[in-house]
Amino acid sequence: MTFSAIDRALDTRLSPLTSYALAVFRIVFALLLICHGTTALFGWPAGEAAQFGVWPYWYAGVIELVCGVLMAVGALTRPAAFLASGTMAFAYFMGHAGISFWPAVNQGEPAVMNCFAFLLLVFTGPGALAIDTGRSIR
Repeated sequence: MTFSAIDRALDTRLSPLTSYALAVFRIVFALLLICHGTTALFGWPAGEAAQFGVWPYWYAGVIELVCGVLMAVGALTRPAAFLASGTMAFAYFMGHAGISFWPAVNQGEPAVMNCFAFLLLVFTGPGALAIDTGRSIR
């Protein structure tokens, strides 16, 4: 069996599930973003909460929590993902890039990965199981 035949066979089997795989991707990244937001705002599940109104930590927590919830349920997914992506880019350049441009050196890999994961959702949309697509969660 050639690589091209394997590729066609995989494509035939997996293509119908693409929307559901995208939904799992969206929900997992949204839940992780919610954890960042709840940590910044409430000190849960780990760390200390930012003081009310302290720039940029408290505001980032609000954005992370609100955008995370919206993306988790698939409501306003593209705008929420756009704002979340920008927040992660801001976090990288304000919190990490001053140490070194390279994420491997400045511990900024999570911010970069989140930035591009959310940017992907801006272009792909929410996938299945989203309020935006009018599909119900079963």
